[in-house]
Amino acid sequence: MHIRTLFLAISLTGLLAAAGCTTTNSSSTVMAPISAYAATSDDGVDLPRVPITQVDDKYRRQIINYQTDEAPGTIIVDTRERLLYLVLEDGKALRYGIGVGRDGFRWSGDAYIGRRAEWPTWYPPQAMIKRQPELKEYAGGMEPGVMNPLGARALYLYKNGNDTMFRIHGNPDWTSIGQAVSSGCIRMINQDIIDLYARVDPDKRTKVIVLEG
Repeated sequence: MHIRTLFLAISLTGLLAAAGCTTTNSSSTVMAPISAYAATSDDGVDLPRVPITQVDDKYRRQIINYQTDEAPGTIIVDTRERLLYLVLEDGKALRYGIGVGRDGFRWSGDAYIGRRAEWPTWYPPQAMIKRQPELKEYAGGMEPGVMNPLGARALYLYKNGNDTMFRIHGNPDWTSIGQAVSSGCIRMINQDIIDLYARVDPDKRTKVIVLEG
């Protein structure tokens, strides 16, 4: 499913429908239904259901009131709160739960999305292989699939024309959402990264701001 031009072209009402969201008891919050995390087939790969009711509601995809001077389309990552915001029009944002880097691997600053990939191949960095020699077998790349650490989609973060080696990506372990367990990358539930990926304009260098945790 490709809805890449959807984000900037539709009204808030249309956006809510596209997000598969339903209103909660709060008039300012529109939360994705359980069905948004159902099992699905994506490009021939079977994604399992995520038991989203076992995840804190804070981390479920939802549209919220959000005030910022950043332009719509900007991605803001709050590593302290384990939340990622896609800035929308009219003082709103689409918020997702994330997993972040563990102590010693967190980072902050500005970047932009320099590359996007569906079902990417994972190449563990040499520094990671040095820390975990068992990963050496994947030095030439781990094939895409549900157990691939990059999950269903990856957004590659660049700065000054260079790959930072950090990504916003899916992952097979939904229990890592809200946790600080990665090597610096931003993890998302696969169903959520598919949703976010579709909203990132492939023809623009989407700005990404990672707040200091």
